[in-house]
Amino acid sequence: MAKIGLSEGFTLIPEGTHVFKITAVNYKEAFGKLEITMQTQSGAKHIERFSLLKTDGSPNEGALNAFSYFAKTALNDFSLTEIDHEDLVGCFIECDVEHDVQPNKNKPDKTVTFARLADKRPSEGWDEGETPSPAPASKPAPAASQTAKKPSFDLNALLR
Repeated sequence: MAKIGLSEGFTLIPEGTHVFKITAVNYKEAFGKLEITMQTQSGAKHIERFSLLKTDGSPNEGALNAFSYFAKTALNDFSLTEIDHEDLVGCFIECDVEHDVQPNKNKPDKTVTFARLADKRPSEGWDEGETPSPAPASKPAPAASQTAKKPSFDLNALLR
């Protein structure tokens, strides 16, 4: 039997000022859905989502304004009028993370906490002298020698 290493689970980014590197941008133009994946120097991840179209297909001006400010800030160019969403990959942005606690829709006696990015600023990246705080701890996957050996067989012989 193979053993699979498990992580500590989801960890919310702590409140405070953080510099994020944009690592991926996924844009589904037909639906107007945009996801920006970011990471701190310590490896903590955050995804910002923008719904640029309303359900009736018309532009969502509020989301477009929010995304425009985000993109211009990340690219540090407020004169831009359009971009290719992939231009954001590799850019840095500094934000103040605030926690927003809301009641859980499915469990009224519980709450759920969201990380909200506030006060966004352009950033040149991480300070080289800055020591990253450790990423959320996770148990490493077992070494190959610790996993059970699978019997070898000839796939071609089985398919004949």
